[in-house]
Amino acid sequence: MTQASHGQLSRRHFLYTAALGTALGPAAGLANPLAAAPAGAPAAAPEIFTPPPTVETRDGMPYRAFGKTGEKVSILGIGGYHIGVQASAEESTRIIRTAIDGGVNFMDNAWEYHKGLSEKRMGLALKDGFRRKVFLMTKVCGRDQKAAMSDLEDSLKRLETEVIDLWQFHECNYDNDPDWIFAKNGAIHAALKAREQGKIRFIGFTGHKSPHIHLKMLAQNFTWDSLQMPLNVLDSHYRSFARQVLPVALERGMGVVGMKPLGGDGGIPRSAGVTAEECLKYAFNLHIPVCLSGMDSVEVLNQNLRTAKSFKPLSREELESILGKVKEIAGDGRLERFKSTQDFDSTVHRDQHGLG
Repeated sequence: MTQASHGQLSRRHFLYTAALGTALGPAAGLANPLAAAPAGAPAAAPEIFTPPPTVETRDGMPYRAFGKTGEKVSILGIGGYHIGVQASAEESTRIIRTAIDGGVNFMDNAWEYHKGLSEKRMGLALKDGFRRKVFLMTKVCGRDQKAAMSDLEDSLKRLETEVIDLWQFHECNYDNDPDWIFAKNGAIHAALKAREQGKIRFIGFTGHKSPHIHLKMLAQNFTWDSLQMPLNVLDSHYRSFARQVLPVALERGMGVVGMKPLGGDGGIPRSAGVTAEECLKYAFNLHIPVCLSGMDSVEVLNQNLRTAKSFKPLSREELESILGKVKEIAGDGRLERFKSTQDFDSTVHRDQHGLG
């Protein structure tokens, strides 16, 4: 899609202000957290606050369509970073296989997580027939074609698979990342070649820094299959990916992967006056197919499985209540510092940009 087409989409979504007020009823207005967009942001379509339909249920877990890919994914996904923190590979395997047995099929990972340990542990866990039960995603850190292809070969070996279902460009957090990826020798050419070779099936990108960088990636002349971004109860009030990026992705029929539903480190339920269950319910209630959660123990996994399997769409009052609880603490970004600082950017990408 061209830059001009992207501009048309942005203007169109700005007009959703009136539509949102209508959809929420006469009480909706600037005082309503569902209707109030951050200053200067395009107003979000009402659709983003309503979950997509459940297309299937497996072991009690709701499944949704993953954009236009034809795939169906569980509403809860395994966050790959936390698969590298257990004391043993056996414990990591127990978490992953318990999740799969509980109906989870979306597996997240990245080439750089724990210097490859997360991918290695996931590869071990997906042996013995478990690989065919999951939709496997990992992320590439290389920004040029050669480095990206090297990352891919590493990931395939570590994950012990011949094909990765979804390969995403990791942490598009800097304004020149899109320029690097789409350069003459950029990493996008590795993705196209790998897809042609059958080593990957779908192509996407991720980032936790700024909606405007996501929009710059979407402005490239490329048909994306997916994107991944922070979507949580605070995001609606601060540099909002849900309000600025999600409507564009939905209009294009992309598979959207939510992340950091609890703030990335559990900071939201600890400090923002909402429970972990409310955080997950809000994320599941957005118009996205899947939300990742970092689950470092079977106990945490089982809690999240219960929340996902018992999920029912939230009423307008429930949504307003949750968003209203966090409005004051959300507005300055104190619990979403991954948007405003480089402290949460991976060492790999800081090094790429000479930031040490």
